[in-house]
Amino acid sequence: MTQALDFDPKSGARILLVEDNEASRQLMSDYLEYYGYKVLGLAKGSLFASAMKQFCPHLVLLDLKLPDVDGYTLLQERQWCAEWLKVPVIVISAFAFQADQQRALNLGACQYLVKPVSLTQLKQAIHRELACQLV
Repeated sequence: MTQALDFDPKSGARILLVEDNEASRQLMSDYLEYYGYKVLGLAKGSLFASAMKQFCPHLVLLDLKLPDVDGYTLLQERQWCAEWLKVPVIVISAFAFQADQQRALNLGACQYLVKPVSLTQLKQAIHRELACQLV
């Protein structure tokens, strides 16, 4: 199995995008693929564990409000696997309250972006996290 952090930045990092809104998921996927990232989009949180194992992402973009399993539960589930803890998670959510942000950060999210997020802001956040992995 490939280590989640082993990647050639020139060939594009793998990004797992967990977002139930189809239009948002497609827009972010298309944008990130344009910049060379390999994106796997999920509409359901229940597919998170299998995607983490099979896709081995370098970074996760996570919505908190999902139809089946909420993003907080997925952040907790991520803590069960030491390898998954090495994969940074950027939360992208419409939940703008400080308590929501703090809860996600306490559960291991490295950044919290409030929707609507600009695609430029998203790209910069991803670049920061991936650059930290290479250090």
